[in-house]
Amino acid sequence: MQDPAFTETLLRWYEEYGRDLPWRRTRDPYAIWLSEIILQQTRIAQGTAYWERFMARFPDVESLAAATEDEVLRLWEGLGYYSRGRNLLAAAKQIAALGTFPDTLEGIRSLKGVGDYTAAAIGSIAFGLPAAVVDGNVYRVLARHYGISTPVGTTAAKKEFTALAQALLPQERPGDFNQAMMDFGAQQCTPASPACLTCPLASTCNALSTGRTALLPVKKAPVPVQTRRMRYIYLRCNGWTAVRRRGPGDIWQGLWEPYLEEGSLEGFPDMRLVRKDIRHQLTHRTLIVDLYLLDCPERPSLPEGYLWIPEAELDRYAKPRLVEILLEELAH
Repeated sequence: MQDPAFTETLLRWYEEYGRDLPWRRTRDPYAIWLSEIILQQTRIAQGTAYWERFMARFPDVESLAAATEDEVLRLWEGLGYYSRGRNLLAAAKQIAALGTFPDTLEGIRSLKGVGDYTAAAIGSIAFGLPAAVVDGNVYRVLARHYGISTPVGTTAAKKEFTALAQALLPQERPGDFNQAMMDFGAQQCTPASPACLTCPLASTCNALSTGRTALLPVKKAPVPVQTRRMRYIYLRCNGWTAVRRRGPGDIWQGLWEPYLEEGSLEGFPDMRLVRKDIRHQLTHRTLIVDLYLLDCPERPSLPEGYLWIPEAELDRYAKPRLVEILLEELAH
């Protein structure tokens, strides 16, 4: 369903109220790709500083491709969803091997960590490819304006909203339209308390005319949040400490952590409790963590995978934000 009035109104709004973001001042596909990966699960206010740090440290794809995983994850610390950082490095190596950034949707989609949304965003903004993006902002704007009650997060919704967004997309300005949809959802048609009184689409908005603004979009049932208890023991032995790199199949893959005690505490009777019940919230999980300190004159026997490193070198190892918080506790 084409709707030229909707498309033109949205583009006019974007010209006046669109956000001035640093990656919008360039057509460099590397800079645009980097911003899209960082912003996949991150608010713009937080992600902008990370984008600037990455661009300063790795100004082009070749410099990023030459980095180590620890260098990338160290810079990524605090952003969460660390698989994005690993995928970023893997994709940089793919692009470097190609010798140029891919300029087709299929080519962009083949990069590690790039899905349909990210490929459409990069393709439309950097290369003018006519591909519509569909994210939470787009679902909200279209669901409200056209009165669509299909629950978002379902296969049916993805198909329906993608087809509608694609039909509305102006072939000559796909990048501007996609960014306009994102900004309009983030600034005007917000999840709570949308600015309906000043909305340029108010006269044609189905949700506003039927009193369903707070009811649309319809959400799928949320994933229940699970609670997980963990106990870390910081082992200190003559200026050395023990760490291990977390393996696949769990949170924080590839990041480093102190000794994680998942069984009995009987093996370390002399350790001291530093802090109990530190709560740390992940997307679908609440972590409750106890931190202990054990000063030992000799290195205890540890399970396979742990290695002893000088305490002074801890900063060189990429760690989850929670572990950084735990280490800050020890420094007090």
